[in-house]
Amino acid sequence: MPKYLFKSERLGFRNWQENDLEELAAINADPQVMEFFPSTQSKEKTRDFIGRMQNLFSRKGHCYFAVEELATREFIGFIGLGEQTFEASFTPCIDIGWRLAKRFWGQGYATEGAKRVLQFAFQNLGLSEINSIASISNVKSTNVMKKIGMQKILVFEHPILKDYPELIKCVFYQKKKS
Repeated sequence: MPKYLFKSERLGFRNWQENDLEELAAINADPQVMEFFPSTQSKEKTRDFIGRMQNLFSRKGHCYFAVEELATREFIGFIGLGEQTFEASFTPCIDIGWRLAKRFWGQGYATEGAKRVLQFAFQNLGLSEINSIASISNVKSTNVMKKIGMQKILVFEHPILKDYPELIKCVFYQKKKS
């Protein structure tokens, strides 16, 4: 039985395990899930991502957490906190992000999980603000940002996406601890 760092009503949040690789690699290989990214991700890139998340967790006490549905103990994807260090007026910053397997879309998991991660960030980690970034065309993620009480701060051209004209315009949202 996995040891969760914290839970929401339907979700358990934990650090990454080796056996998460196959399931996350399948999510990262799904073109619909990765629609607002430059490409799908290989198993090797997914392995690197998990390693970076484990390292971030050991350094800072947070990461994009592996998330399971409590009722079934099924891995659904990730929801959590990352570090953004690309060149921008608001970086470096802590951001909140999510990526769920398609079969878990439309059930409110991203919103529920992101609300719980914000609570963890402000109460447990003592952070004063959390940010979120998405391609302007990623309406589903932008809607989650609004539902969790984030405010739109600006639209910017993401320097990492300069070779992807359909993705380069991004929104930057923020929520401050109340």
